[in-house]
Amino acid sequence: MSFVVVVVVVAGEHLGAEPTLPYLSPELRGQKLLVGANFASAGVGILNDTGIQFVDILRMSRQLRFFGEYQRRLRALVGAARARQLVRRSLTLITLGGNDFVNNYYLVPFSLRSRQFALPDYVRYLVSEYRKILIRLYAMGCRRVLVTGTGPLGCAPAILAQRSRNGECAAELMRAASLFNPLLARALEGLNRRYGAGTFIAANAFRVHFDFVSDPGAYGFATAKDACCGQGPHNGLGLCTAASSLCADRGRYVFWDPYHPTERANRIIVSQFIGGSLDYVSPMNLSTVLEMDARQLGA
Repeated sequence: MSFVVVVVVVAGEHLGAEPTLPYLSPELRGQKLLVGANFASAGVGILNDTGIQFVDILRMSRQLRFFGEYQRRLRALVGAARARQLVRRSLTLITLGGNDFVNNYYLVPFSLRSRQFALPDYVRYLVSEYRKILIRLYAMGCRRVLVTGTGPLGCAPAILAQRSRNGECAAELMRAASLFNPLLARALEGLNRRYGAGTFIAANAFRVHFDFVSDPGAYGFATAKDACCGQGPHNGLGLCTAASSLCADRGRYVFWDPYHPTERANRIIVSQFIGGSLDYVSPMNLSTVLEMDARQLGA
């Protein structure tokens, strides 16, 4: 599962033409700006106090400032009208929430947030704050926003190593995801009633990832419990370094490291968001979105 925030702006009618560069990359200049930009920073969350143990992460407020700066650079390159059109016709991807549990509420026993909020109240607070971020993106010109919920938080190798005795997914973190994802989906439905159907697209990261966890063999994986690269139980401790235990074939693993999927798993996840049913993405998948937008451009 991904615990990063990514805001990707893709110019053009379809995805996959060229990868977007990190916003702070020195190569992101000139015509490269027309491809889009990646503002991701590992460890951040919806809340500013999420990820306080990490140094030099780009919190959401700063990412949004960079997005505004990116648009100013785009206007200088192609003019205000063209820049506005590019952003409106782009796809914005944002992934938030998981870190607010793993690196905040459950970071340590009796964390500040867990003493401040019972879990259902914390979830409601998170979704209300997330909603503000999404409204801000709309105000900044985004009209197609793919919003992923959290994956099965309790099933990552890191969580199994720390919280599971028998290899079963950690119940309390699974409960957090089961509360957060439906409430986020309802918030997105409300925003779509306000701004227009299909403005915010809900991607069910929990469902697609839990498919692997519950039956990895059906997708050609050997295991969903152990990371390919890591240390300790389930290879779920520490970082992936030269000292880590490394699997022989990463394509047989759902998880690359204690938290993040392998490239093969990510490709399957993305394929479900592009062409999957309403069980995986709603109110429509990305293929439908791109087809609709292409027809509008050709009208």
